[in-house]
Amino acid sequence: MARYGNRYQLGLTLLTAFFMVATVFAILLYAFTPETPVTRGPLLLAAFIAILLGSLVCILLFLRWMLRPYRELVDEAEKASATKSSHKDEGEFVLETFQSVLAQLQEQRKALEELSAQAAQRADSAEKFSERIVASVPSGLIAFDGAGRSMVINAPGRALLDVDGAEVGQKAQDVLRNIPPLAHMVAGCLETGRIYRREEIEMHIAGQQPRRLGVTVAPIDLPPDEAGRGVLCLLTDITEVTNLREQVALKNNLESLGEMSAGLAHEFKNAIATLHGYVQLLQSAPLDDGARNTTSSLLNEVRNLSDMVTSFLNFARPQPLEFEEVNLAQLIEDCARELAPLSAGGHVELAINHQDETKTSIRADERMLRQALLNLIRNAVEAIPGPAAARRVDISTRWETEPGKSWAIVQVKDTGAGVPESDLTRIFIPFFTTKAEGHGVGLALAYRVITQHSGSLTAANSETGGALFTVRLPA
Repeated sequence: MARYGNRYQLGLTLLTAFFMVATVFAILLYAFTPETPVTRGPLLLAAFIAILLGSLVCILLFLRWMLRPYRELVDEAEKASATKSSHKDEGEFVLETFQSVLAQLQEQRKALEELSAQAAQRADSAEKFSERIVASVPSGLIAFDGAGRSMVINAPGRALLDVDGAEVGQKAQDVLRNIPPLAHMVAGCLETGRIYRREEIEMHIAGQQPRRLGVTVAPIDLPPDEAGRGVLCLLTDITEVTNLREQVALKNNLESLGEMSAGLAHEFKNAIATLHGYVQLLQSAPLDDGARNTTSSLLNEVRNLSDMVTSFLNFARPQPLEFEEVNLAQLIEDCARELAPLSAGGHVELAINHQDETKTSIRADERMLRQALLNLIRNAVEAIPGPAAARRVDISTRWETEPGKSWAIVQVKDTGAGVPESDLTRIFIPFFTTKAEGHGVGLALAYRVITQHSGSLTAANSETGGALFTVRLPA
């Protein structure tokens, strides 16, 4: 359009210049001719006719010049559409050509709209698919933007952190308030881009048992419209794995300790038997009252030492199990009756609760399982201090069913002071005890018997106070 506008302006300029030159020529001719009507009349008429003819010629040339692009367009259209009928005039042909071009443009516009709709649909499908992937990840997934604000928290992540959807958009310190070490990792990753792989941290939530988490923190690229880099956190609850690993390590240590110490214990027992014989020989000799009291005290100490070595030998040299059908509820009742004098002497109430009376039998070695349960209940009774207001030991049983397996669960809970957190992983080690009296073998022996039954024994502190021992036995 600019090209045609320039051509039009140039044509008008040339035509105006021609008229001006013709007018100047007529004026000069009129000025230099003699002043007689006979002479000037024909001359002016001739000049007017010449100017008129020249103007017509210039106008024709000007129109031809202006219509030259139109002619070129018509020629090109005729070459491109040789099959068109020749009897139509140029105007109709050009009109049809433009209509055809317009139809093609409309078809292309529709095709572009369809492609745009397909691209938008694919983008929407990809976004929904990404959301389904994030929601289906079994581990906790949390994403933070460059400012440290949470962008995405999937369902397992909300369950692990004990938060809801309202936490999205908050600072990492607020979202991870129960896991300060993880908040520190997120801040370090945002600042330096450092990657934390398979870190193990501990999480504490009020009213819940501490849990161990496996954590991976890595930087992620944000969309182009967001500056900086983000952080992606993957969380996995490895509490059970950690407990199992500690139990396996403890079992291996106990087995090694038993194999190593069995021989030593046997030698100690021989030496103690010798001491016992010498003390009895001294008692048969004539002694005064002071010496006789001393030998009696010495004999008691030798007997206590012999009992301790016997207990250790029982632990170090376990007897093979003899499995049979055992009524678990009846076995617990028998253990409670056997320990009734001990609980009565300490003014401790033994309360037994069976959640399902229809399920009672398991396959176990009754003698060894009885010994393990007696040790657990006795330990619970003795763990309640004298000035304690509530003096009670609760023994409960329940049954859990998993795909392909059932478990009998026995819990022994006391109202004592509980077990220090630092001692929870050591109370099953032989000769480790927090009591003023005792050898520290009872819990270790109970742990070994339960593991021999393909079960597990764990210790924790109850939310209401006191220690809680949980026995899981295959039903």
